[in-house]
Amino acid sequence: MQFVLNSLCADSVGEMFRSLWESTGLAQGTWENYVLILVSFVLMYLAIVKKFEPLLLLPIAFGMFFINLPGAREVLWGVEIPGSETHDVTPESRGLIWYLFRGVEWVIFPPLIFLGIGVMTDFGPLIANPKSMFMGAAAQLGVFLTFLVAAVIPDFTILGQNIGFTIKEAGAIGIIGGADGPTAIYVTQKLAPHLLSSIAIAAYSYMALIPVIQKPIMRLLTTKKERAIKMAQLRKVSKFERIIFPLVVCLVVGLLLPSAMPLLGMLMLGNLMRESGVVGRLTDTAQNGLMNTVTIFLGVCVGTKAYGNTFLNFQTIFIIVLGLVAFSMGTMGGLLVGKLMCKLSGGKINPLIGSAGVSAVPMAARISQDVGRETDPENHLLMHAMGPNVAGVIGSAIAAGVLLAVCG
Repeated sequence: MQFVLNSLCADSVGEMFRSLWESTGLAQGTWENYVLILVSFVLMYLAIVKKFEPLLLLPIAFGMFFINLPGAREVLWGVEIPGSETHDVTPESRGLIWYLFRGVEWVIFPPLIFLGIGVMTDFGPLIANPKSMFMGAAAQLGVFLTFLVAAVIPDFTILGQNIGFTIKEAGAIGIIGGADGPTAIYVTQKLAPHLLSSIAIAAYSYMALIPVIQKPIMRLLTTKKERAIKMAQLRKVSKFERIIFPLVVCLVVGLLLPSAMPLLGMLMLGNLMRESGVVGRLTDTAQNGLMNTVTIFLGVCVGTKAYGNTFLNFQTIFIIVLGLVAFSMGTMGGLLVGKLMCKLSGGKINPLIGSAGVSAVPMAARISQDVGRETDPENHLLMHAMGPNVAGVIGSAIAAGVLLAVCG
């Protein structure tokens, strides 16, 4: 009898320890989880040490980090309903990230960020030099060329993994070339939500690496003489011009391309609030409390979509390569139109400012300034480069509207 009791106790203790072990993350983790944890550390390094786009790169990296801790996904997201094509979770198991992600799924967060960007953006350099709009538009070349390339690539297989993109997926990949993170998230969630993590991380990674990517292209496509061109001081822009500008942009784009209005409309609302000067409390909230809060939630939610076996595949690698092509082609498009305008103006426009048309505000404009000062330390291009830079913000929103109209 004592032997039987001892055996039962031994079995119970063994079962208890077995259950305890199986409930730990160590027993549930896969190699993909640990690889992405290492990737998240690299992104944190870029954000904290190199200060590359830290406001969004750090929350994205942390989201990627803690969703890949073995066993954390079921707690943070919830237990998926078997056979669900939408990866929905049971109501009783829904976690924190499931609720926060509604702001991404219902595309609420990106327009709110555009509201804050509008409040912080000075369109004065663009109004003072309207020709800058051509360079901002040309910088969207990368968006549409990459869209066409991704759309025509035939399906092929690598190690059993199918590589190929639908027209909607191609549209989501192309928008990486706009170098605008909220726009990339907005378009991807509308057209190809299953690619959200790959496209968002590619977009923000390349925005963070602007100095590495753009400077060689700028030096390659411009001569030393062109880089040394000093531009005349911009004229002063009146308050009336600043107030009427967001209204005119909304009117024109809204009539021609309504699909661009969720992003562009919020951008221009924020700018109108800024320039009117009568809603100080609203502008302060939009550019500080609201935007900072939404940025945290958006970054963490996007990072949590980069989960082990759903992220590490050849399709993701291919998207990252196409994103680099899109970003590089956008830089080249702005520079080439800048060179053309330099010729047409008799050498009065420095083509370096064309590279700022890729929308990453204000980093791209600063890179134009840095490369110009490498040739002549007295050459100050920052304010001139801000014209194409803010034009690129408008251009990326319009490009998003075009892709949604064509692919949606």
